[in-house]
Amino acid sequence: MKRTISTQDAPEAVGAYSQATTNGDILFTAGQIPMTPDGELLDDEEIAVQTRQSLENVKGILEEEGLTMQDVLKVTVFMDDIEDFDEMNESYQEYFQDNPPARSAVEVANLPKGVGVEIEAIASTE
Repeated sequence: MKRTISTQDAPEAVGAYSQATTNGDILFTAGQIPMTPDGELLDDEEIAVQTRQSLENVKGILEEEGLTMQDVLKVTVFMDDIEDFDEMNESYQEYFQDNPPARSAVEVANLPKGVGVEIEAIASTE
């Protein structure tokens, strides 16, 4: 059975979506942009900072369910400029040093609120 997840450790969902959902075995986060939990948008920051904030949001959602970044099975990184890949990857590696999850990184035309990166994750709850 599907259950929605909400935490104050990530930006509030503003629309017809949840911060995350789970069926008890797998947890899916919504795409997380570089916005602090109190609503400060970091769209003018370099991609390294935007990546860290997006991953901090993912981490906050996971922690709400007693999970860690090591429980992440798959990450999708959406970028508005794939030329920023190396900078994104340097920050990304800080969160997944051992046994990193599968990952896709794709360039898209636009992201919400004009940010440079959005990150979603799928994690195992077992």
